[in-house]
Amino acid sequence: MEITKEQGRNRMKSGTEPEAPPRGVLIVDLGTQYAQLIARRVREASTWCEIAPPTRALEVARRMNLAGIILSGGPASVYAPDAPNVPPELLELGVPVLGICYGMQWMAQTLGGEVKAAAEREFGRTSLLVERPEAILDGVEGRTVVWMSHGDQVERLPRGFEVYASSDTCPYAVAGDPKRGFFGVQFHPEVSHSLRGTEVLSNFLLRVCGLPGDWKPDNIVEREVAKVRTQVGEHGEVVLGLSGGVDSSVAAVLLHKAIGDRLHCIFVDNGLLRHGEREQVERTFRERFHMDLTVVDATDRFLGSLAGVTDPERKRKLIGRDFVEVFRHEAKRFRSAQFLAQGTLYPDVIESVNVHGGNTAVIKSHHNVGGLPEDLDMDLVEPLRELFKDEVRAIGRYMGLDSAIVDRQPFPGPGLAVRIVGEVTPERCALLRAADRIVTSEVEGAGAAAALWQYFAVLLPVKSVGVMGDARTYESCIALRLVESQDGMTADWHYLDRELLARISNRIINEVRGVNRVVLDVTSKPPGTIEWE
Repeated sequence: MEITKEQGRNRMKSGTEPEAPPRGVLIVDLGTQYAQLIARRVREASTWCEIAPPTRALEVARRMNLAGIILSGGPASVYAPDAPNVPPELLELGVPVLGICYGMQWMAQTLGGEVKAAAEREFGRTSLLVERPEAILDGVEGRTVVWMSHGDQVERLPRGFEVYASSDTCPYAVAGDPKRGFFGVQFHPEVSHSLRGTEVLSNFLLRVCGLPGDWKPDNIVEREVAKVRTQVGEHGEVVLGLSGGVDSSVAAVLLHKAIGDRLHCIFVDNGLLRHGEREQVERTFRERFHMDLTVVDATDRFLGSLAGVTDPERKRKLIGRDFVEVFRHEAKRFRSAQFLAQGTLYPDVIESVNVHGGNTAVIKSHHNVGGLPEDLDMDLVEPLRELFKDEVRAIGRYMGLDSAIVDRQPFPGPGLAVRIVGEVTPERCALLRAADRIVTSEVEGAGAAAALWQYFAVLLPVKSVGVMGDARTYESCIALRLVESQDGMTADWHYLDRELLARISNRIINEVRGVNRVVLDVTSKPPGTIEWE
């Protein structure tokens, strides 16, 4: 039966899905900086999870196919007037609960225990003595290193709780009530500094909660395909802004699997792409996957708008405006298309909610296609909305996308425009594109890409004197930006092998006309950013 546009919209609003939601755990974010990291560790254990602030936790828990709850850490004291208002009914839902740091303290106090300021605070690596290698500590025996970060701690356990592990200054570092499946850990098992932390989380999920560990690429794809088919219906058509990046590429392949040639992809060449990017997109999606792909060459329009513009924010706004207009024009050709697809990810959805339920300051815009106008009158289809980046890459590999796309480094929406400091011209684009190609090919050819989050060239708005062939030169400068990071939120600069750096520099100066100097950016994030603009 065909699903009308109105029915599709209503299904999205009501949360109706084509199948029962997976059994999983709710992560209650009590103000920690590690909420997403906890969720990623849970997903790495092949288990479904959702994140919610305490103000929405009970509502989300009741609509989930709930198997357990994880209460995160947080900066507050449970006895402080500004402590997060966590609904105690969470402990009455009949599912196991794991409290981490603050979460343990809140659970202990709520159940009749006592929490006080610790006589000696614990911050950093700490030796943990396991007294009962059972339940969440199954297989963890003797001593292990964990990461502590607390000024308060449990002084008296609630009735029914037993000690499982301690540290020199924290007698109740791990405690629990096995009959109810309630456990608390004063350390942070989600961080890599806790050497057996992933085992602790896996024990809670698989042993205590009894979860099957079936949140894997094949099941994810099957579930998302079914959801798309239900939302779009038997005859609905979808338009997708395809950038060639990981998110939009995986979204395209997943949507194509779900609805075939009723997916219409639009790729806009704005003249700000890396070398060979347009050709790769055409080769992959039109020739290999046989998708309906429209390629629009809007180079003159974008570069014309950027002429004489040097302010970074102005560049971004002009590029976003032009993309909207080009996409609007092309999308309206598909008059039967009622749905607009975007590669929105789970971090995009959750990062704007704080512990008290309100909105935090906007960090960045997440519209993958530049903030599309409402007058397109289409319903959104977001098949990656519940996934993290590593999960998106995993299902991309599962569906047959090449490593060149799935494992590619992040590329900013405005493209080379924010790596050209100063005015963007066709000549400066060509110069940077050539230099960036050398950086990419040398890093990847040397097998150094695995250690890097991003590696690219930046064209600086300065010229310097040089000597080439016994003649004076006065030419441009290229900066190398090589960074290592786990998630892009923080990053550190990376020093490649000296011979590799020398080869990159020599090739740029010899092969890219107009460049006579190459420098290395040795700035971390913070205080800098990964991109220059």
